[in-house]
Amino acid sequence: MKRATLTLFTFAATTSFAGGTITDVPGIKVGSITLTEKPTGCTVVIADGGATPGVSQRGGAPGTRETDLMDPVNMIEKANAIVLTGGSAYGLDAASGTMKWLEEQNIGFPIGGGVVPIVGAAVLFDLPFDGKPKIRPGADCGYKAAAAATTDPVVMGTVGAGAGATVGKAGGPGRRPMKGGLGSASIKMPNGLVVGAIVAVNSVGDIIDPYTGKVVAGSINADDTFADVRQLIRSGASMQPRPRAGENTTIGLVATNAKMTKAQVTKMAQMADDGYARAINPAHTMGDGDTIFALATGRWDGEANPTLIGALAAEAMADALLAAVREATGAGGVKAVRDLKPAAGK
Repeated sequence: MKRATLTLFTFAATTSFAGGTITDVPGIKVGSITLTEKPTGCTVVIADGGATPGVSQRGGAPGTRETDLMDPVNMIEKANAIVLTGGSAYGLDAASGTMKWLEEQNIGFPIGGGVVPIVGAAVLFDLPFDGKPKIRPGADCGYKAAAAATTDPVVMGTVGAGAGATVGKAGGPGRRPMKGGLGSASIKMPNGLVVGAIVAVNSVGDIIDPYTGKVVAGSINADDTFADVRQLIRSGASMQPRPRAGENTTIGLVATNAKMTKAQVTKMAQMADDGYARAINPAHTMGDGDTIFALATGRWDGEANPTLIGALAAEAMADALLAAVREATGAGGVKAVRDLKPAAGK
């Protein structure tokens, strides 16, 4: 079966807590490329036929492209693809490769004699991961990921944009971060409405299961037990040294098959940001460039309720964040959830 990710490593496609992935949304395809030189890469979400876009950017150190086009007051009504990538600002080059692939398919905003593909992008900081800061995704990564995009279930974990991601960097001296990753989830309603999410989590904060309130992944002590940054913050022992701006960042996207305006899709993105706040603590810090894109493919004929869709988007995003760390595998000497002693997972 053709898979959505081409990678040096072998990972099984698994479902999230919500029981699906963002490719359950009709019109959405996903492809990821993981570089072979070190764990880093990019993930491309293709909106087949275009989709109404929106964006929410709340982190203090963003690295983005074409987010202004998604403002409801601006002209463009359809986006063709969204690129999530490692490599910090260098990784924005991946979007150029996705544009090239789309142009070759004659996909984009029509102009005289051709098209201009509308491609949004956001980056996370993984440059020093595995001690190889000069290896990062480029245009070729974005091109290959776009070409690999399918409607198959999203392959999750240490792949694509999440390959070099880590979480739990607010624990202070003597504590270590854990492996982040790429996660996805979807929620299908009985009336045919579908809402999905995909995310690459590389946060300063810990990952919290909002259903139990327990830490799932994050800053760990020498004995592999969770430090629990929530408690450290209250005691005044955390955030020393302070996370540096731009060296973290969680980037994601939510999508629905509903018909929505740009203003409504923007509200969907804003409400989906609550999923970050539920599952990451602390979230939206000055060291994070947290960004969420949103797309509405318009393939469902039912009446769209923006408030309901936004609420579902937040739920799907929280589930995608949990899936990202639970499906991750250790890399570069950084442990994943599955590597911890049982005591840390209780």
